[in-house]
Amino acid sequence: MTPSLTQSLLFLLASVGVIILLTAKYRLHAFFALLIACFIVGFGVQLSFAAILTAIKEGFGRIMQSLGLIIVLGTTLGVLLEYSGCTRVMANFIMKRTGERKAPLAMSITGFIVGLPVFCDSGYIVLNGLNKSLAKRTGSSMIAMTISLATGLYVVHCLVPPHPGASAAAVTMGVDFGKLILIGAGVAIPGMITGHLWALYSGKKLHHEVASGEESTDQGASPSTLMSFLPVIVPILFIATNSLFTIENNSDYVLKKIFSVLGEPVVALSAGVILALTTIGWTKHNVSKLLQESAEKAGGILVIIGAGGAFGAVLAAAKIGEHFSSAMDLQSLGILFPFLLGFILKTAQGSSTVAIITASSIVLPLLPSLGLDNERGRLLSVLSMGAGSMMISHANDAYFWVISKFSGLDMKTMLKTYSVASIVTGLVTFLTVYILSLFM
Repeated sequence: MTPSLTQSLLFLLASVGVIILLTAKYRLHAFFALLIACFIVGFGVQLSFAAILTAIKEGFGRIMQSLGLIIVLGTTLGVLLEYSGCTRVMANFIMKRTGERKAPLAMSITGFIVGLPVFCDSGYIVLNGLNKSLAKRTGSSMIAMTISLATGLYVVHCLVPPHPGASAAAVTMGVDFGKLILIGAGVAIPGMITGHLWALYSGKKLHHEVASGEESTDQGASPSTLMSFLPVIVPILFIATNSLFTIENNSDYVLKKIFSVLGEPVVALSAGVILALTTIGWTKHNVSKLLQESAEKAGGILVIIGAGGAFGAVLAAAKIGEHFSSAMDLQSLGILFPFLLGFILKTAQGSSTVAIITASSIVLPLLPSLGLDNERGRLLSVLSMGAGSMMISHANDAYFWVISKFSGLDMKTMLKTYSVASIVTGLVTFLTVYILSLFM
């Protein structure tokens, strides 16, 4: 017996509700919440236990095959850049170019660049000491400095691989990594600027004193500016160049073959890791410790991504997309639907990564109904989900508390400044995606 549209919709909503309830209220790990959701929607649309289990295994394995090495290498690159002091070198370089009078802008740009390979929460913790030191030295508003840094890190975390949400959505939707990095970084710039402008505005309206006794940001010898930037620039350059050669059919054959190898994300990120390794004090102990830390950190991310892939596979096996396509006209919503879905999931359960992974699993079978079942539409869908996953960051978001704890801002101030910043950056980013869709 084929389930009705009402039945399919009811159990889809129930599965999403369970994910939100278990992760937000009961603090259950997202892996188990997604796994439980697989069985709820599977049994709800009358799939057999064996069919559900097969879909879970295939979905989990498929996304691990595509994304496993990328996440591990991307995480390793971020850990090495934090340890070596490259992030601080990049921040100081940018600060010298912008001048002390524009310290909040310097932190916004630093957050954007450092955030390309480094997770937003780790990046904020690493740069927090420098952020406070600059606020004291320049007399800048601590709120302006904090929100500028936080939003600079945040926008790229939600939009650009190798960050796990964007990477998983790209694999699920079949989007080219190089194009997503290039266009995603471009789309993130207006969001970063908006976050910075809001930071300046809120910094004037509210006042916050920098705590005394700040920790020193001096950690011994630092790598050179060039060596600090290279581990970030080289992988992006390799991946982006390969994508450009793919678009250009008349390109040089030899160069095309070279960059088809170098531009493979696994190879490009490996090059970044090797470059980052040259910037640390090389001893057997510290290299072993850093690589172990990277692998352990990546493991927690991989199981969530794998469960997201499993959830998507169960939705595909249940043919929910076909039910919606035949019964509802979603084409008028277009890229607004992925945005709203990402926004609802993010606001409800707190994690941008879980929001994008879950949203991409739901959106994939609906692409024909949305009029987005082509290369352009899939790319725009991922960017729209990324914009939606920025908002609203509040008390159920771990990054919200990282910012609050390390900056010394209380919850009321955080809600007035950072939570609002997440709304305006998300809206402006979606508007940018919409304008982009008119010219693609």
